[in-house]
Amino acid sequence: MSIVTRAPFNPYLVLASAIILPASGQVLNRQPVRGLLFLFFVVLLGGYTLKTAAPDVSLIGKYSGGIFVYAMAIYDAYKTARIRHSVWAAAKR
Repeated sequence: MSIVTRAPFNPYLVLASAIILPASGQVLNRQPVRGLLFLFFVVLLGGYTLKTAAPDVSLIGKYSGGIFVYAMAIYDAYKTARIRHSVWAAAKR
């Protein structure tokens, strides 16, 4: 008895999606709740650093909290996609 599973998305497609739209990489990895959590913390920490940054800080500095979480979401989506794709390819053999 074999279980038919769908092939996971290509990790590079997940990476491109995660770079273009926050949390979309997690959605492609079939982890929508995780994507929503990342999106929530991008907005939360981006807003926090915006309000607490000094007036002379650059735009990147003002949103650095959100940018950091955004970068972690990109890394997480790509890493998960690579692992899922490798496991799927090994099981297919």
